[in-house]
Amino acid sequence: MDYLIAVTLFAIASSVTPGPNNIMVMTSGVNFGLKRSIPLLSGICIGFSVMLLLAGLGFAALFERFPDLHFILKCVGVVYLLYLAYLIAVSPSDDNSNDNVKPFSFIKGALFQWVNAKAWIVAIGAISTYTSTDADFMSQNLMITCVFLLVSFPCVGIWLVFGSSLKHVLQNKRARKWFNLMMATLLVLSVVPIVLEIIAG
Repeated sequence: MDYLIAVTLFAIASSVTPGPNNIMVMTSGVNFGLKRSIPLLSGICIGFSVMLLLAGLGFAALFERFPDLHFILKCVGVVYLLYLAYLIAVSPSDDNSNDNVKPFSFIKGALFQWVNAKAWIVAIGAISTYTSTDADFMSQNLMITCVFLLVSFPCVGIWLVFGSSLKHVLQNKRARKWFNLMMATLLVLSVVPIVLEIIAG
């Protein structure tokens, strides 16, 4: 029971704290509303859980054996995050334009996890910290994945609800444009530690 509580607390802390996923979901909520952003939320939560399961099945060891692969993935992740920041910054800030613009899809939300540095840090951290060679590794891996799947929906969903509630506050085109620019800036800032790590490494 203590083990399950520890895993759950870790999942809550890592899912609810600010990061690229939560910034994207909140921004989508502001620009497209709750209902149209649910596919993105689902893609993020399910996509991360699949990645977490696969990390436990050997991706973490693969990165240790081939560090260049991890380096390449980080570089791709930085470029993709900057691209997402650009899309957010230039996204239409009025509701009429948003009728012709689609929010990020389930597939994009799921695939984004593979280039999301924070997602990899959390996944590898969860597997390395909460699994043991003394117990059934596969059972532990499945349990950790299930906990994250159940916890991530409400934790990341809070950001979507908050964003969709701001949609009614940010009715002014200028205010919504500034919000999009601010979220794009936060996304760029989230890349800075990864860039510094790439330069140092």
